[in-house]
Amino acid sequence: MSSAPLASVLFVCVHNAGRSQMAAGFLHHLAGDRIEVRSAGSVPGDQVNPAAVEAMKEVGIDISAATPKILTTEAVQASDYVITMGCGDACPIFPGKKYLDWALEDPAGKGVESVRPIRDEIRTRIEALIAEIDAQRG
Repeated sequence: MSSAPLASVLFVCVHNAGRSQMAAGFLHHLAGDRIEVRSAGSVPGDQVNPAAVEAMKEVGIDISAATPKILTTEAVQASDYVITMGCGDACPIFPGKKYLDWALEDPAGKGVESVRPIRDEIRTRIEALIAEIDAQRG
């Protein structure tokens, strides 16, 4: 049995500090090494949103060591799925990639109470994404 990942997923939001970091955390936690995970931002922030870190910690996922990264053409080219969250027009388009745009509220400047519903919506979408990847590639 091959140890190569079934797919590679890139999550992109503006600052790579909230939504994309939570999505990457959930995908890595729920899929393990079966799916390669990347995240990036079109204008990366200085740090991951502390409310996002706290909200994820509440569900047993530690994203405190994550750092915002700049979106690169290479990251898009290396990914099978490109999931944008509020910055789709900043993302380069390449044939053969599956592009999804998840309309999710931006957690920037919000407290953990306001981030929890965003976190929970992301988890629901990640679970559906994993099921789709498993069905197509597994």
